[in-house]
Amino acid sequence: QVQLEEFGGGLVQAGGSLRLSCVASGGTFSTYAMAWFRQAPGKEREPVVDIAWLGGIPYYADSVKGRFTISRDNAKNTVYLQMNSLKPEDTAVYYCAARLRPRTGVPQTALYDYWGQGTQVTVSS
Repeated sequence: QVQLEEFGGGLVQAGGSLRLSCVASGGTFSTYAMAWFRQAPGKEREPVVDIAWLGGIPYYADSVKGRFTISRDNAKNTVYLQMNSLKPEDTAVYYCAARLRPRTGVPQTALYDYWGQGTQVTVSS
């Protein structure tokens, strides 16, 4: 059983930056692909970014391309999401997720085996 815990959310002004971290425990972290999803009030949970366990070319949602960067440190069982040039529409609860199954196309929530509790990111205008 894998446990995921997110850190780094908070309140930031538009144009600012935040770095989210997700620490995994209880499993072999390096074998999981990792992702960040987000859910704004009244909206469905949507994928933000996904990175395979070997790295490779990550998936980025169009809305965050060029602004967000995912990275992982398998030695620390941690995946990071660097968020720059934040916009009010980035306001959401951000969730870390892990999957073993292969992904094709846009990440789907049903594909992920484990989820963190989420961390709130609020971007003020």
